[in-house]
Amino acid sequence: MPHFPLDAFLSSLPWTAGGLAVLLAGTFALAVRQNRHSVMDAAWGLGFVLVTAISWLLSAGEGDDGRRLLLLVLVAVWGLRLSVHIGLRALGGHEDPRYVDLLASAPGSRNAYALRRVYLPQGLVLFFVSLTVQVGMFSTGSLGWVAVPGVLLWLLGAVFETVGDRQLAQFKADPARRGTVLSTGLWRYTRHPNYFGDAAVWAGLFLVAADSWPGVLTVLSPALMIWTLAGKTGKPLTEKAMSGRPGYQEYIESTPGFLPLPPQRRAPGRRR
Repeated sequence: MPHFPLDAFLSSLPWTAGGLAVLLAGTFALAVRQNRHSVMDAAWGLGFVLVTAISWLLSAGEGDDGRRLLLLVLVAVWGLRLSVHIGLRALGGHEDPRYVDLLASAPGSRNAYALRRVYLPQGLVLFFVSLTVQVGMFSTGSLGWVAVPGVLLWLLGAVFETVGDRQLAQFKADPARRGTVLSTGLWRYTRHPNYFGDAAVWAGLFLVAADSWPGVLTVLSPALMIWTLAGKTGKPLTEKAMSGRPGYQEYIESTPGFLPLPPQRRAPGRRR
C-alpha cells in the first residue's frame, strides 16, 4: 500500500479552508453591494478551482505528479466553465427566484440571514465535496487503470453539462418559446442534463482519486454532491419552480428525471 503523507495533508487543510473563506467573504460583499445573493452561484465552481489550486501547490513533492496535474486540469476546466457560464447568464439580471423565496421569510437582517442560510452551508458543502480532490492531490500511488473510467465519466459529464446549458440558453433566447418547455436535444433524455453532468463529473473525479489509497475513503464527498443535485437543492427546486408552466407535467411524465434514458411513451388514453 502506498504511503500517504498524512501530516502534510492535514497541514494543507487550514490553507484550503482559509482560501475558500476569503472567496466567500468577497462574494458576500459583492452580493450585498448588488443586493443580489445569486452571485453565489457563479462563485460555486470558482471555489472548487481555488481549493484545488491551493491543494496542488501544497502537495508538490508529496503526491504523484501525474494525478496532481490531472485533477488540477479536470477541476479547472469544469469549474471555470461553470462560473463563466453562470456569471454571463446573470449579467444585468435580477435575484434568482430560489433566493427570493428563501430570503422572503428572513427574520431580521436579510443579509445576515443569507450569510447563515446560503454562504455558510454552501461553503461547508463545497469544502467537504472537494476533499476527494484534496486527498487525491496527496496520494502517492501512480495513476492506474481506475483513473481511465474516471476520466471518461468526467468527459461524459462535461459534455452533458456544456451541451445542456448551451441548448437551454439557445431555447431561452427565442422570445417565441417564452413560457414553454424545452424537450429536445439532451433535454429529451433527462429533465436535468446539466445536473446529471455535474454528478458524472464528480463521480469521475472520485475514481481518479480512488485510484490510489486513501482516495476511496472520500466516497461520501461525491455522494453528497450527487444527493444535493438529485434530491435536495438541484432537481427538486428547479421542478418546483417549473411546475406551473404549461406542458411541464406532461414533460415530467414522458422524460426521465435524472439519469439519461430513452423517453417514456405515454400510456394510451391518458388525458393531456
